[in-house]
Formats: sequence, C-alpha cells, structure tokens
Amino acid sequence: MAMDGYRGFLGLLVSALLVGFLSVIFTLVWVLHYREGLGWDGTALEFNWHPVLVVTGFVFIQGIAIIVYRLPWTWKCSKFLMKSIHAGLHAVATILAIISLVAVFDFHNTFNIPNMYSLHSWIGLTAVILYVQQLFLGFFIFLLPIAPLSLRAVLMPIHVYSGLLIFGTVIATVLMGVTEKLIFSLKDPAYSTLPPEGVFANTLGLLILVFGALIFWIVTRPQWKRPKEPNSVLLQPNGGAPEGVESAMAINFGSMGKSDSELNNEAEARKRNVVFDEAAQRSTM
Repeated sequence: MAMDGYRGFLGLLVSALLVGFLSVIFTLVWVLHYREGLGWDGTALEFNWHPVLVVTGFVFIQGIAIIVYRLPWTWKCSKFLMKSIHAGLHAVATILAIISLVAVFDFHNTFNIPNMYSLHSWIGLTAVILYVQQLFLGFFIFLLPIAPLSLRAVLMPIHVYSGLLIFGTVIATVLMGVTEKLIFSLKDPAYSTLPPEGVFANTLGLLILVFGALIFWIVTRPQWKRPKEPNSVLLQPNGGAPEGVESAMAINFGSMGKSDSELNNEAEARKRNVVFDEAAQRSTM
C-alpha cells in the first residue's frame, strides 16, 4: 500500500536515524575523550555509563520503537510481529535505563554523594518507573491476546499519549542532566567561559533535542499511520457460513422469491387478459 508523502517521510526518517546515531557517537566521544573513559569500579568511570546508556537506550532506541509502526515496508508484516518488535525495542531500552541508574547509585554511594536531591533525579526516576509500567501494561493488554477488545479500545489512546509524554520527559531530563554534569565538572575553565567540552556537550544536547522533534513529527502525522487491517471474517461455531453471509443470502433469496411471485402474478394477469379478449371476440362474432 502506497504512503502519502513517502518522500517526505523517507527524508525525515533518514534525518532522525542520522541525528540519533550522531547523538550516541557524541555521547561516547564525550565520556571517552573529555571524561576519561568507561569502567565499572564505583568511580567516575562507572558514572560515565549513565549518559551513554541513557542516550543509547532511553532516547535513541525508544525513539525507534515509537515510529516502528510507521515504516511502510513493515505494513505487510503481521500486526503481532510488529507488536513484538515494538515491545522488544522498549524492553531493551528499559534494561539499559535500569543499568544506567545502577551506575549512578553505585558512584554516589562510593563517594557518599547524596541521592535523589536534584530535579533531574526526581524526573528521571519517575520517567523510568512510568516507562516500566507502560511496558508491562502494553505487554499484558496489547501484545498478549487476553484483554477484551473493549478494554484495548479504551486504553489505546492513553497508551499512545503516555508513550509520547514519557519520551518527551526523557528528552527534557537528559538535557537537564547534561547541563548539570557540565556545571558540576567544569571548574577550570568554568562552564560559563564556553570551553571546548562545554560547547561539545551543548551540541550533543541540540542533537538530542532535534532527534526528539523529528520523532514527534513522524509519529503525529496521520497520513503516515499504519493502515488498519481489514476486518477478519468470524466463522459460526457450528461450522456454518460466516457471520453476515447467511443474512445476506436470506435477503437475496427473499428478493428472488419476491420477484418470482411478481412474475407469476404478471403471467396470470396476461392469461386472464387473453381469456377476456377471446370472450369479447366471440361475443362480437
């Protein structure tokens, strides 16, 4: 099935993938070049996993999971397959986000740094909790065929809105985190003097913001929405004809019976007219 505005969609999709990939690369360059690398020993090297995993999983992979239904090459795939891919990508993002939190708490506890005192930490942890809740509700309500259709219909708008709200919250939280890290880390030269690391990390923040904007634009265009699958035909439990077919056949047969009776009446009327005509001719003779 052809997509309206396919070229525009393809251009925005390539742009989103490019910007998202650059965001991941910029994060790696930031921690490897400016922040001394990665490790898992409770030091700042372990903390550096936090931005890497958040940008990779909670931003980039989550963004791809949001727009996976919009890819026209997947419209011929079954809805269950696409639901599984959608849920799988979100599950990977969840795992990476949780590991990133572990890295932060390990680092803070090693150096006796207070936990959960900044707005960045409040909103970030809230986003992770809501994201996990969203994943489990989506798995049990939309992926597994156990929830009634009426419940799915009621919860689907909430599911979509919540997903976009969480994604937007994650983007805002990441931007706060980048700024917070630069303020805490850049002392000489100070962040206010625009040192190379500050400019580089600010550019990273802009890339993340642009990526989020592209994802939001792609997922909110109605002409790029996955077409609804045709309604499946439900069979009668006794192995009879599909629902709706019997009633249609009954209507057709009814109309056919009605037409036959009308034809019979017309034939009888013609016969009577012929008899009357013959009688009239005999009387005149």
